[in-house]
Amino acid sequence: MRKFKSAATFVALLAAPAALAQESGTGGQAGHMAGQEGSMSDLSILPQGCQDAIQQSGMPGMSGMMQGMDMSGMMGGMEGMDEAQQASMQAMMRMNVPMMATHTIKDPDLAFHCGMIAHHAGAIAMAEVELKYGDDEESKAMAQKIIDAQGPEIEEMTAWVEENAGQQ
Repeated sequence: MRKFKSAATFVALLAAPAALAQESGTGGQAGHMAGQEGSMSDLSILPQGCQDAIQQSGMPGMSGMMQGMDMSGMMGGMEGMDEAQQASMQAMMRMNVPMMATHTIKDPDLAFHCGMIAHHAGAIAMAEVELKYGDDEESKAMAQKIIDAQGPEIEEMTAWVEENAGQQ
């Protein structure tokens, strides 16, 4: 029963941002996201060109829906989860809103780059959770591989956004 409740809570938490529509603090590079609380509407994991394109997307109510969304309302659903589960959930939730918001960008190339930046930031954050809490050396090696590969990819995509945003 407990596994079912945890699974139901997980599904509800993932569905909530989608029904209503996060943060590394590194300005385009993910890192050290696990364990930090912040506003789910925080788009700071995205380069400014992505943020501007989301705001200009013309999606009615997008800013209003995102304003004031924070993790505190959803954190109550995590009781019973251990520290590693909570860190993993927080990493995922911080990625969801920025990643979904990028799908409002009209230019498909820009939307792709912006969405992948958010996606990679989430992958890095989840890999950092594995490094901190995981025990299996093979899993930890895979997590480090993800960090090593996707960090430079975020930098490359961010450079593309900085060069091309607003020109398409």
